[in-house]
Amino acid sequence: MKLPVPTLLFYCQHSMGMGHLVRTLHLVDALREDFRVVLLSGGRIPADMPVPAGVEVVELPPLGMDEGSNLVSLDARYSLDEARSKRRASILAAFDRQQPDVVVVELFPFGRKKLADEILPLLSAASAAPSRPVVLCSLRDILVSDRRDQAAHDARAVKVINAYFDGILVHADPAFARLEESCGDFAALRKPVYYTGFVAAGGTLRPVARGHRHILVSAGGGLVGKRLFETTLRAHQAVHARTGIGLRIVTGPFYPAHDAHHLDSMASSVPAVEVIRSLPSLTHELQQAAASISQCGYNTAMDLLRTGVPALVVPFSEGRENEQSVRAGRMARLGLLRVLPAERLTPETLAREMEALLAYLPAPGGLDLDGARTSARIALRLHTARAGAGAVCGEIHS
Repeated sequence: MKLPVPTLLFYCQHSMGMGHLVRTLHLVDALREDFRVVLLSGGRIPADMPVPAGVEVVELPPLGMDEGSNLVSLDARYSLDEARSKRRASILAAFDRQQPDVVVVELFPFGRKKLADEILPLLSAASAAPSRPVVLCSLRDILVSDRRDQAAHDARAVKVINAYFDGILVHADPAFARLEESCGDFAALRKPVYYTGFVAAGGTLRPVARGHRHILVSAGGGLVGKRLFETTLRAHQAVHARTGIGLRIVTGPFYPAHDAHHLDSMASSVPAVEVIRSLPSLTHELQQAAASISQCGYNTAMDLLRTGVPALVVPFSEGRENEQSVRAGRMARLGLLRVLPAERLTPETLAREMEALLAYLPAPGGLDLDGARTSARIALRLHTARAGAGAVCGEIHS
């Protein structure tokens, strides 16, 4: 007799950019091979970003962040309080309706503290369910580790993991990053940590076909890309005069409309520049570019690894955000890319870096990029063990 397909409920909230959403979509694409996947989506999904076939999406009233890092409702029909109330009700209703075998929560409790009042009820419901699902935390390679209350934050996160979760999926090659390096209270953790490898579309590296003479400039969803885009435009005129290289800027779907208008105006007076709002596949564009200039978010870093394109990164580091700077520094030490710290970003320094970039040859990656499929195998193994059909096997890092 054929066994029923287990159900997996995946919670994801993206607020400032697309990184969390892109990684989640790669993960659910792999998970749907073994599970019936229901995605709780807490932010807007761009129209040109398709959800994998067969994945059911529960669209929560979308929330985002304003310039002061405050939660805001992105749906004009609801105030923030109304949106949050509707989200809590929708999340619990989805759990009751689906009765999932596995629950995956992206980032929380290591982030998303402001959304604890909707995530903790979900975790409590999972703990109290007659047939308790496997509960997993999905984490990127490097966490922000420069908060003012970092020690208290880490202790609180580990306490929640120990109380509600069955394990942590760290989407990194352990040779590159380990959880204890960005979690100060790691010694108190009582649940297993599974290193899945990096989550990248297609997994393995692809060769670069450098048939075009342009530098590709991008900043993820674009919400915090203004300074990088405008500085690159100012640097490009002199670089183009000396090298003949063109410039293609992909602003991203979340780039503010008023900033886009100003960027278009600036670009109209600079030779060999093309400004594009968004693309179906940034990876494809990177394969065709002579070089890349970007920030160093998780998914951008994966695209750079997969394509091997000569890359300069300017890590986003406003406020106390240090995740991109840490990632960029480690990649630079491996010879995978060049780094220009944000505090040194001027038209003059960027122009020099752009010319050096055109002669730069990155080292081969050599990192595990099969994290989506490995995550799916771990989730299925844990579900099978919980259902009593077998024992958990494989490597556990804790």
